[in-house]
Amino acid sequence: MAKVIVGATPFQGHVNPVLTVAADLVMRGHEVVVYTGSRFEERVRALGARFRALPPEADLDDREFDRAYPVRATLPPGPDQLAFDFENIFVGHLPAQVRGVRELLAEFPADVIIGELGFLSIPLLSLSTAAEDRPTLVTLGSIPLLLPHGEPAPPGAAVEIPQVLVELQKFSEATFESLGATLAEPLFHAPVHRTDHYLQLTVPGFEYPRDDLPANLRFVGTLPPATGGDYPEPAWWPELSADRPVVVVTQGTVANGDLHELVIPTVRALADLDVLVVAATVREDGPDLVRDALTEVPENVRLAGFVPFDRLLPHADVLVTNGGYGGVQTALYHGVPLVVAGASEDKPEVAARVEWSGTGVNLRTGTPAVADLRAAVRTVLDQPGYRSRAEALAEEIGGYDPVQAIAEIVETAARR
Repeated sequence: MAKVIVGATPFQGHVNPVLTVAADLVMRGHEVVVYTGSRFEERVRALGARFRALPPEADLDDREFDRAYPVRATLPPGPDQLAFDFENIFVGHLPAQVRGVRELLAEFPADVIIGELGFLSIPLLSLSTAAEDRPTLVTLGSIPLLLPHGEPAPPGAAVEIPQVLVELQKFSEATFESLGATLAEPLFHAPVHRTDHYLQLTVPGFEYPRDDLPANLRFVGTLPPATGGDYPEPAWWPELSADRPVVVVTQGTVANGDLHELVIPTVRALADLDVLVVAATVREDGPDLVRDALTEVPENVRLAGFVPFDRLLPHADVLVTNGGYGGVQTALYHGVPLVVAGASEDKPEVAARVEWSGTGVNLRTGTPAVADLRAAVRTVLDQPGYRSRAEALAEEIGGYDPVQAIAEIVETAARR
C-alpha cells in the first residue's frame, strides 16, 4: 500500500481529473490524502480518501472568482487574462500552497504526489529538493501541450510571446527564488520538465506529431468520464432516442457566468432546424437564465442545469462547446464531433487541435455569431468525415488505460 498526496488548484475543472485518480487509488487499497479547496471536502470524503484543505489564503472557491477578482472581467480573453490568473492564483498562491504541502509531508510521508499541471508545488519541489529526499512526482497534463514547436509551427500554435507574459515570467522567477528554487525556463514548460512523470491525458491522435518530447512525458489516454450515479432522467429523456439528431451545447463548469457567450446564441441558431437541442448550462439557475433571455423557448430545445455527460453524450450527434479540455476529451471518448468556440485560457489551443484532428469545426472566437453557429453545426451534421474522425479518436482512446498507468507508477514508488 502506498501513501499518496493528490493535489489540485481549487477550481472545478482542475479538481475533477484528480478526484477520478484518487477514487481509483482508494479502490486499489492505497492511502490517499486529497489536498485542495475546502468546497470539495464532502466529495473527497465520499471517495474514501482523507481531506486536507489548502491554507486559507489559497483556499479559493471558483464560484466566487469574479466577485473576488472583479478586475479580471475587464481584461480581454487571451494572454491578459492568462497572465492575471497565473500572477494572482497559480503563482501568487504558490508560497501558501507549498507551505501546506511541506507541513502535510511532515505528518504524512507520501511515496507519491500527483497533481494537475496548475499545481505548481510539483515543479517547485522538483527544483528545490533532491530526488532521493522527496516523493515521486506525477503531473497530469490536463491542457494541450504548450512546449515550443519546431519549424514550421502547426496551425494555431502560438509563435510570439506577448509582453504581459514576459512580465509574468519575471514575477514567477522571483516567486520561485523566494521559495528556494531557480526557475531557469519558461513557467509554462516547468510542469512538463520538472516532474518525474508527465502524463498527458489524451492520445497522440489529438496532438500535433513531433519527435522531440521529453523522456518523462507519455500519453496515457483520456480519463473515464465521471458516472452520473442516480441522476433522475427528466421527462424529455426518451426524446434523445428519437429520429432527429441531438445537439448538446455547454459552456462547461467554470466559464458559464455569461450564457450569452455560447449557450443562448446556439439555442437561437438551431431554433428552426430539425434537431433536438439540449442546453446543458451546468448551473442550477441556468434554465431560468436562458428562458429570461428568450421571448420564447423554441420547441426543439430542452433546458437543463447539470446533466452527466457519461449518460448524455452517447446520444449526441454534435457537442457545441467553449473548448474546455476535459469536455472535449469526454466528447471524443464517446466519438462525438464538435463545434468549438473558445477564447480564454487554453481554449484556442484546444480548438486548434479539434480543427487539426478533423474532429470538428473551430469558430476561432469565444462569442460566435448566430449565423456562424448554425452553419458550423450543419457542416458537422452534413459531412460524415467529422463523425468518422471522432469515432477513430474514440477507438484510439479505447486502447489506453490511464488509471492503470497511474497505479503502476504509484506501486513502483511504494517499493522504492
